[in-house]
Amino acid sequence: MTVDMPTIEDAKTAISTANEVVEQAIATAKALGASAHDQQVFLYDLSHAAAGVSMCATALSYAERGDDEAHLAHVFIGRVLRDLAATLWTAHSTWGVSPSALASCQNYAVAATADDFVARAATLTAPSHLPDDLELVADTFRRFADDKIAPQAEAIHREDLDIPTDIIDGVAELGCFGLSIPEEHGGSAQGTEDDYLAMIIATEELSRASLGAGGSLITRPEILARALESGGTEAQKAHWLPKIASGETLCAVAATEPDFGSDVANMKVSATPSDDGYVLNGTKTWCTFAGRADALMVLARTEADPSLGHKGLSILIVEKPSDDGHTFRHEADGGVLEGQAIPTLGYRGMHSFEVSFTDWFVPADNLIGGDAGRGRGFYLQMAGFENGRIQTAARSVGVMQRAFELARDYASERSVFGESLDSYQLTQVKLGTMAAIIAISRQYNYEVARAMGMTGDATGSVGVSGGSPDNKAAMAKAFVCKAAEWVTRESLQIHGGYGYAEEYEISRLFVDARVLSIFEGADETLCLKLIARRLLA
Repeated sequence: MTVDMPTIEDAKTAISTANEVVEQAIATAKALGASAHDQQVFLYDLSHAAAGVSMCATALSYAERGDDEAHLAHVFIGRVLRDLAATLWTAHSTWGVSPSALASCQNYAVAATADDFVARAATLTAPSHLPDDLELVADTFRRFADDKIAPQAEAIHREDLDIPTDIIDGVAELGCFGLSIPEEHGGSAQGTEDDYLAMIIATEELSRASLGAGGSLITRPEILARALESGGTEAQKAHWLPKIASGETLCAVAATEPDFGSDVANMKVSATPSDDGYVLNGTKTWCTFAGRADALMVLARTEADPSLGHKGLSILIVEKPSDDGHTFRHEADGGVLEGQAIPTLGYRGMHSFEVSFTDWFVPADNLIGGDAGRGRGFYLQMAGFENGRIQTAARSVGVMQRAFELARDYASERSVFGESLDSYQLTQVKLGTMAAIIAISRQYNYEVARAMGMTGDATGSVGVSGGSPDNKAAMAKAFVCKAAEWVTRESLQIHGGYGYAEEYEISRLFVDARVLSIFEGADETLCLKLIARRLLA
């Protein structure tokens, strides 16, 4: 069968049609009223579809920059259309659309997903189109990651070691912890759209070398810094932000609890008012980097009335000594603070801790926002998490990029049945699909980061043109993190049995990628409680 080459005009028409399908599904969900939130499968699929269609608009802009860019964009758009059509095949009535709603896109999708067309994408370059100063940022962090992190990454993973001090010090010297902190508070942010973009670029390059020992170092400081910028007093900003920016204060976030996970309204860790401060009691879990951290950002219940739910939560900064290893225990003023690292499948080096507070005193000055911050902890936490989500999407791109490089290189060197592995069509199609996903995910992250840099958040409306950045940090995380699982899985598969051996780097990337859809908002919670709610609002 002869297949026409996909064109940008056909892509525009296809994306417009796909957007109409998503908008009709949103209208259908809205018409259900409160009962819409019982339709969890519908809303989950709709959230991912909305993310994919939003990314297609970014792909379209990228396509207009050159032939290679257009090729990669078509492959990505074709894949999104194929997945959306598969969903509608059985769910069109639930979505409130015609079973033939995407029929006008079929010829374009056939061309954009044709095997030979997708296969060629693996051989193309994917220009970033960054300005020279940001290309310099990428190059600087790439060289640091290659020289300092990559040589130590495997040992850190296999032996579950602490992140070496030379890596942390090096990241601090590069100014990484202050990329989005304003200049007046010791950071490098100048209030332009590039402020968040530099952070995203650095995160991706560090994650390419190691998710646990590189790219994730920036996330926790960014979450705390964002909460301080959003709701801290001027004295708190002046005290904490310069220390965070310089790396003098290493940070961890203590939000999740063993029995409630993301169910913030029912969190139990209490911060009882006392003379000149608060007394913490309870247990937090999945507190990543809590051992090495000097400051824990703790979401705790300061208001005794349980009916307040999430409105009874506040954020306290708990200071502690920096501890090496997998356990720590401190006693002060009759209180105890202790932590135990949780053994994990991947994402090693950072160490995720269960942290217990027993009558642990925190000065009143360490309540973010002071008295005005009481009851605002949930909202300040969410402000920080928006930043963490787009960072996690950038971390995913770094992991995917490295997985693609390993798969491409291994396929060119490996001979199977007398032919190089990369001469087989199936391998070529896998590599081409990886290349397209990575290129468009990167561009989408850039777009969201620029919007966040200009507006300070990621709120607005979804539209074919990309529109204002509604929900985009969350949608980037939902789509890109899930894609990272597929890319690393297929890269490992290309490696065959060697991919399953720990001596090959891809095995680390595979297990690291699995956590991306869990932390900074588990995928299901992110889609149902955040993305879908915003779409229906």
